[in-house]
Parts: sequence; structure tokens; C-alpha cells
Amino acid sequence: MTDRDREAQSFDLLHPVVQHHVVNSLGWPGLRPLQTASIVPVLRGDDALLVAPTAGGKTEAAMLPLLTRMANDEWQGVSVLYVCPLKALLNNLEPRLATYAGWLGREASVRHGDTAAGVRRRQATARPSVLLTTPESLEAMLVSTLLDAPHMFGDLRAVVVDEVHAFAGDDRGWHLLAVLERLGTLVGRPLQRIGLSATVGNPDALLEWLQGRERSRPRTVIAPPTASSTAPELALDHVGNVGNAAKVVNGIHLGEKRLVFADSRRTVEGLAVALRGLETQTYVSHSSLSVDERRRAETAFAEARDCVIVSTSTLELGIDVGDLDRVVQLGAPNTVASVLQRLGRTGRRPGSTRNLTFLATEDDELLRAAGLLLLLDEGFVEPVVAPPEPLHVAAQQLLGSALQKGRISLAEESSWICGLGLADEVRVAEICEWLVETAHLDTDQGLAFIGPRAEARYGRRNFMDLLAVFTAAPEVVVVHGRREVGSVDPMLLVAKVTGPRVIALAGRPWLVTHIDWRRRRAYVEPSDRTGRSRWTGEPRAYSLELSDAVRRVLLGATPVGAELTTRAMNRLGSLREQYRHRVAPDASVVTEDDGRVRWWTFAGAGANAVLTAALDAVAPDLLDQGTFGNLNITLRSDATAVAVGSAVRRARAEFGSDLVGVTPPVSEQALAKLKFAELLPPHLALGTLSARSTDRRGAALVAGRPVAGG
Repeated sequence: MTDRDREAQSFDLLHPVVQHHVVNSLGWPGLRPLQTASIVPVLRGDDALLVAPTAGGKTEAAMLPLLTRMANDEWQGVSVLYVCPLKALLNNLEPRLATYAGWLGREASVRHGDTAAGVRRRQATARPSVLLTTPESLEAMLVSTLLDAPHMFGDLRAVVVDEVHAFAGDDRGWHLLAVLERLGTLVGRPLQRIGLSATVGNPDALLEWLQGRERSRPRTVIAPPTASSTAPELALDHVGNVGNAAKVVNGIHLGEKRLVFADSRRTVEGLAVALRGLETQTYVSHSSLSVDERRRAETAFAEARDCVIVSTSTLELGIDVGDLDRVVQLGAPNTVASVLQRLGRTGRRPGSTRNLTFLATEDDELLRAAGLLLLLDEGFVEPVVAPPEPLHVAAQQLLGSALQKGRISLAEESSWICGLGLADEVRVAEICEWLVETAHLDTDQGLAFIGPRAEARYGRRNFMDLLAVFTAAPEVVVVHGRREVGSVDPMLLVAKVTGPRVIALAGRPWLVTHIDWRRRRAYVEPSDRTGRSRWTGEPRAYSLELSDAVRRVLLGATPVGAELTTRAMNRLGSLREQYRHRVAPDASVVTEDDGRVRWWTFAGAGANAVLTAALDAVAPDLLDQGTFGNLNITLRSDATAVAVGSAVRRARAEFGSDLVGVTPPVSEQALAKLKFAELLPPHLALGTLSARSTDRRGAALVAGRPVAGG
């Protein structure tokens, strides 16, 4: 049987109405390989992971067979949930899914924090067949006193999780699994789970994780090869600063639509201001802009030509901004997966090529970009690994279940929490005891319910702060007239300035005319002066693989799949000479530079945390305040390679070759950033953070190498 025969055979399994509209309404000559391969397993009811690059047709691959099941089996009510990590992505998808559902006389509707009360009431009475939502809104519906959750979800059959790799990599993934577990218990049946993902290094493990406790169900990874007739166009340039980057972006690919990624909101704003200063039509998108501001920018960009949109990773996911000609990366992300996501934004039109140009403004950006390109050459993509020790999510779920049910059996709730992997039996018992002891839960006749401490801490706004496992830094809302522009770090509004206070937001300068600190609002007017931006951010940890790739670049390895400009090659040559005494092929190196002694491990911050703690345990006199970064550990001025090597050998002898007995300390500042830390006994909260800030595999690898002197 030929591929065309198989495609026709699979296509014939779709509902006749779906077939008709694919051909006549969408005008498709045929289905893509992923869409064809998905039909049988999805119709069969398998849990599935559909893997393809951005714009690879994943949504249709899931929804066309699900709509077929919906029609054939006469599913009623809310039968399909479509879960996304971003409200903007939900808004972007709603018209498309509403069209597909409409073919069968069904409805698709979105529900999240911005959904109007009237729409919510209509959804409760005239339930849409497909409900698009976020994990936070899903749990809010489960615990709401205004919604009959058993009625709303009683007919649910399947859940589609878009961008599942983005969920699985942080605590929102654990939160989603827990909410789906509670939802399955509510409806009394296992739910078919379908994940949509970009390329990942461990698809089988990712799908197994998505199944939660139902790992005995049939599962299928669907990832047909994405053969491309042409290799992507990759380039790396060293431009020195944001102003030069603006000139390059402005000067190249004129007449084309360019999407520029930058990995901080401050850099996005700085580049946008510089581009507008060069009279380039420029739009801006990042998380601190208001919903309306982002939507206006993304819509205008989608409809324009010869323009630029500058964005953080918010546009890395599948939000549609129209056909793109070029993608530019200012600086570099931290993962190959992000490079592939951003690369996949281009090359969608027939005859066009996927492309990505890196513009490095600093040396570490140049080395990081070169390291990522080297890993891309080698076919490496990071595995998606759920954060270890999600004990705080276990505690949050106990309170969430109490909100949902009124009174709960701690033994029954603990059972599914352990089965899901949020905590083991010993620690979930400790958590339950702590929640009761601290009055977050009260008990009566063997059942637990929300206690006065939880009521006081989370009860405002209907416990909404309890339903999100991520924290958002406090920001001041910026308002022009009646229009909300976005928000900024409060420190930007209290820092000393000479003359008028001018800020940059949405790529434009604004004069601050008044600040209402009680309401946390700053009122502004347009300005022609230069503005400043500021937001809080966390240092970014490199993986072992990226850190080692940087080391290999410094040793002379050069990416072959990318074009390096003369400026990039010249700067790389200078850096290789500068780092010559800091790198070695088969050893870590201790060197002295400008009076500072450093141990160059090239292992990443997680591994260096373990190595620093190991030194502190056996030879604390070697350390200089225990500071470390991604590439090195700072030592005292009299430390030597011989002393470090000896200390490492003692640490391996005492703690084992994998250094499993070493526990890096956790600061109070770090603990304050763990949401729901107060719901855990202090030693469990510290244990969670410690497990998440360490890379024992990387530490063991470095510890097993010789230590050389530079």
C-alpha cells in the first residue's frame, strides 16, 4: 500500500461532514503526515502525543478525529477540553476551533480570567462542546460556588493539552495533572489525553508523564519525520550593543516582516525604541503589556508588511502573527528547544525557507549562541523533565480539594496525590499534619476543611491566589488617559532621576505625571525624551550540555550549519585566546585572573551548586563566599589546582562518586520565591528548593575529571 493509499484510507475514517469541509471549506489538497497518522490512534481512544514544529498542523491533527468521535458517538455537553498555557493563545485559537466545531453544529468557547461574566453564565447553561481554558481557570471552575461543576463537566471525554512541553517543564504541569486527576474523579471515567508538542528529546517519557496515574491506558507517540527539502538558514553576528542591533535589523531584509526575539522585557523595549528612532515600523509584545496593547500590536503586525515586531518568548508559542519572512534573535535563549520553536515561525509559505539570525551584543551571548548552534548541529534537543519534589503543589491541592468538596478525607486525597507523584506517603502525611497544625485546615469527625489561616491568607477574591502555582512580581500599572498600557517594576518609579521621570513601555517613551501608590497606578503622557525600562528577573541557569558546548566552542569547535559573520569569527577568535588557559579537553581548570582565582567547570549553575557545597563540606577554606555561576566557581586567592583536586577526591570518598550526600544551602530569599512554601514544614520547603537547584549528574561528571592548573 502506498503512502497516498494509507492517507486516503485514514481520511475516509473521518466523519463525512468533516471530510467535506476539509476539502471544500479549507481547500486542502490532502492532510499533512502528522494529521494522517493521528486519525487511527485518536479515534481508537489512545492517549497520544503529537509532535511537530510550530505551524505543523497539530491542532487539526487532534481535533479532526475528536470531532469525528463527537459526532459518531453523539457526545453531549462539554466533551472536549482544550488547555493552553497562555490566554493569548486561547484567544488566537478560538475562532479556528469555533469554525471546526460549527461544521457539526457544535460550539467552541474560551474561558479564562478575562472572560466576561455574561459569557460565563451562558457557558454554564448552554455548554459548549469544546471549552478552551487554562489550568488555573479549570480549577477555579471546580471550586466555584457559582458553577455546578458536576453538571458542567459531567459529559467530558477528552482533554487536549497544547504546548504540553511548556507545561511539563515547570510547576504548572504538576498543577495541570492534579486538576485533571480531580476532574477524572468528578466525571467518573478516565479522560483521553492528547498532548501537542514541539520537538523534544524524550517524547515517550513526556507522554507517560501526561497520563498521570492512568499509565496502563494505550498510548501512542505520533512524530512523523519532518523532511525538509532545504536546510534552515542560520547565521550568527556580533553587533556589540542594542543600538547596533537596531541598525542591523533595520538595514537587512527591507520590505519583509521580521520577528525579533529578545530574552528580557527591558531589552525588548530598548530595541523597539531604537528601531522607532530609525523610523522602522515597529510593534512590541511581552507579558507586562496590557492585553489590549498586545492584541493591537499582534493584529497590526499580522496585517502589515515591511515591519518588525519585537517580543519576549510570548510569541515563541503558537500565537498566529501571520506569515513571517525573517526571525532574528537578539542575544540567545538557553535551550535548543527554544531555538527550534523560534526557527519554526518561518518557512511556512511554499518556496520559503526556515531562517534565524542571532545578533549577539555581549560575549556571553555570542558563546551561548555558538554553543546552541553546535548542539543543533549534533541533533541534540533537551529532554523535558518535570521539576522534582513538587511538595508545595501537593499542599496546594489538598486545600483546593477542600474548597471543591467542602470536607475531605485526608487519607483519600493523600492516596491520589502519592499515586500522581506529587509526594510520597511519608511526606504527604507530614504535609497534612502541618496544614492542620498551622490551621490552614481544620478537622471534625475525621474530615478536613478550610481553616482560618487559609481563609485569612487566600480567601480574598474567592481564593484566586490559591489557584495559581506561579508567582508574579508586584508591578505598577501604567495608564494613559483611560487606556492601560502595561506595568513596570515599582523600583523604576522610585529611582532617583534628574529632571522629568520618563519611562519606556510598548516601545514608546512616556512622561510620568502622577503615581497613585495606594492603587499602584502610574499616569503618563507621551514624551519625546529617552525613556528607561526595568523589571525584576532571575539569572538563567545553563544546562550541563549547553555549558559543555560553550567549553567546546572555546576549544575550537565551530558550528557548521550556520554562517558566522566576519565580526562573529573575529570575536570568537579573541575569546578563544582570552580563555585559552581556562579550558582543557579532558579536565576542569583552576586559574587566576586579575587577582581572582576561579575553578572553570563549564558545568552549569545546578552542577556548580553541588560542587560548591561539596568543597564547603570538606575544604571550606578554598571558597570565596561560596559564589558560583554557570561556568565557574570563585575560590580564595590562595587556592590551587592541587588543593581543589584533593578536596574533590575527599568529597567523592565521603559522599560517593555521584555526590548524592551533598545538599547545597538554600537562602531565605530563594525560599520566599517558592509559592506556597508556608504550606510546607520548613524542612520540606528547603528540600524542594534544594532538589530543584542542583544537577548531580553534571557535578559527578566534573568531579570525575582531573583538575588542571591554568
